[in-house]
Amino acid sequence: MLQAYTNATIFTGSKFIDHHVVIIADSIIEAILPAELLPGDISIIDCQNQLLVPAFIDLQIYGAGGKLFSAYPGSEVFQLLANHNAQSGTGTCLVTIATQPMETILSCIDAIKTYWQQGGDRIMGMHLEGPFINAVKRGAHVKEWIVSPTVDEVKTLLRVAGGVIKIVTLAPECLDEKIIPLFLENGVIVSIGHSNATFSEAINAMKNGATTVTHLYNAMSPLHHREPGLVGAAMQHPSATASIIPDGIHVDYEAIKIAKKIMGQRLFFITDAVTKTTIGPYRHVLNSDHYDLPDGTLSGSALTMVKAVKNAVEHCNTSLDEALRMASLYPARVMGLQQQLGKIEKGFAARFALVNRDLSSATLCG
Repeated sequence: MLQAYTNATIFTGSKFIDHHVVIIADSIIEAILPAELLPGDISIIDCQNQLLVPAFIDLQIYGAGGKLFSAYPGSEVFQLLANHNAQSGTGTCLVTIATQPMETILSCIDAIKTYWQQGGDRIMGMHLEGPFINAVKRGAHVKEWIVSPTVDEVKTLLRVAGGVIKIVTLAPECLDEKIIPLFLENGVIVSIGHSNATFSEAINAMKNGATTVTHLYNAMSPLHHREPGLVGAAMQHPSATASIIPDGIHVDYEAIKIAKKIMGQRLFFITDAVTKTTIGPYRHVLNSDHYDLPDGTLSGSALTMVKAVKNAVEHCNTSLDEALRMASLYPARVMGLQQQLGKIEKGFAARFALVNRDLSSATLCG
């Protein structure tokens, strides 16, 4: 059945257009037409003069509605997460777990497999953030569960995961050099994070196949004039991408401006959002506009993707079109999905966000 999205300013991923409609069939974009060419016998969805943009993609979010994924690995948390994301224009995500014992990791993997078997399509897999990290830069992660695995242990994990793990965040200076290629051979994107790598160690890991960096500036060796560290490597490398948390708390807005000026299209948004949690090792406590552990350690954001876009426009001098790409097209590229998601073009998935013109809210549609 054909449907038409009408009465919107459409952001295609490259430009804004008015007085046009988007035609979809079977969840795929069929055409973008001038409004006067709209067929008469078609179902109409009135966008009420909002912005129609590609749905946002969040590659790092931990749970929602008081249910942290690692503490509640099952259908309930997936439904809460999908609803939370839909209410802020996010069409898909990588559900994320911080450093945990292997039995917890395996339980989370099984939960995602079950979700997929039941037809769930709002979560595209897991971002495994730890336990293969550097304890010196652990942040809120539990030190006792940080490990440097053997090649055989990683092979076992990947065999059991069966494609569920899409991104792994690791500290290359703490691992056997054979491990990054092993993840890559199994279709896992390697991101450097919670790492105290020197500039040279980080660049070598990128040469070895690591393609991105987790939450730039946070929990990593900093940029210093005598040792540029992981921050310097991310900025200096010609193709490495990096996620960033634009809440003004994890990273000062001026630091985001600097990174954006240097990295351009290689920088993309994540929320790194957690939720209030009263069980398990990660007991996140809401502190106004972010989350802390009970001891005061910064442990996650209260950000949404639409708020990330709004913050970038209002505080980082980012144009609206570029902020929207940082929340959709650029994460799609990281995942290798740039021919399916992140644009409103013929043949792309019909997954959109309707965004108020003041950027105060967004809802998922399509």
